[in-house]
Amino acid sequence: MAPLDFCTFEPERNWIDAVFGVGLVLVGMAIPLGPLLAWTQQEYHRHLGIRPTPPQHKGIFKQWWLAWLFLLPTLTILVLFLYYPGLDTFRLSTLLTFVGAPRSRFVCVDNFTSLLTDSTYLRSIGITFAISAAIIVFGLTGSLLIATLAYQPIRGATIYRILLIWPYAISPAVAGIIFFIMFNPLGGVANYVLSLVGIPRLNWLGDPNLAPWVVIFASVWKQMGYNILFYIAGLQNLPNDLQEAAAIDGAGAFRRFLSITVPLLSPITFFLVITNMTYAFFDIFGTIDLLTAGGPSGSTSVLIYEIYKIGVSSGNLGKAAAQSIVLFLMVVGLTLIQFRTTERNVTYGG
Repeated sequence: MAPLDFCTFEPERNWIDAVFGVGLVLVGMAIPLGPLLAWTQQEYHRHLGIRPTPPQHKGIFKQWWLAWLFLLPTLTILVLFLYYPGLDTFRLSTLLTFVGAPRSRFVCVDNFTSLLTDSTYLRSIGITFAISAAIIVFGLTGSLLIATLAYQPIRGATIYRILLIWPYAISPAVAGIIFFIMFNPLGGVANYVLSLVGIPRLNWLGDPNLAPWVVIFASVWKQMGYNILFYIAGLQNLPNDLQEAAAIDGAGAFRRFLSITVPLLSPITFFLVITNMTYAFFDIFGTIDLLTAGGPSGSTSVLIYEIYKIGVSSGNLGKAAAQSIVLFLMVVGLTLIQFRTTERNVTYGG
């Protein structure tokens, strides 16, 4: 709260600002209390005579300055392109400022609290979670099934696997262009195939109910090669003795797949859930911009595209900075939840 000069507790502020300020104070208190709690727990264990597990040092520099010398290029890049932009984004989020405006005004946390009453922004949150969940579920399920089929010993398997993986090399913008051509309402391949079976042409990109599915299909196809690559690598390292033992006990192929293959691939699935979630929240921008531009009627306007519209199209840098911070914290929070919950069900051994 010190950089904000405790502005949320000013008399003219409403209760939402006060609650927001209390939350910031609690977060600020947790920063020093975390290490203090760890130190207290360590001292308590030492008092009970419980010896901590000695850390394993796999490499130690004899000169401390040599380690910092090697880290200097990386730290320089992080400071210039990550830490400084992050702090500047936080500074912009507390200002009322527009692109090209000669002046800016300090507005405390108004750019954050106004999001709670912004119906367009709240709707984009629901759209983001729905599209992201569909990309993760359909992408991982389809990738695992295709990887299982591609793993079978067939002639020309190497070429077949390469053809399955190559779409990952395409950028999200190119994927958007490809699916724009395929699902074009006038001359697209999708409507042509539907006409062959007697189904009338559909307005794929102009219908609010169909456009999100086109975005999902394009994103799943774009990311599927990445998922297949990891699943094939995981299948190649599965122990065959478990499969053979289950077959001897009378388990069918489908039962062996659910009871043995899927649990043993859980570490890879856990990793792919995190990476696909990050892709669905951030990298989907290029696909949406080239495919639907957030339409129709905002049905594909996810959070990352809302930031673009507010910050670039409208020029409201303060509000766009606040939304970007919220999106970043949202992804970090979801990732921590995944590590706290899903990782418990991950099997790292036979």
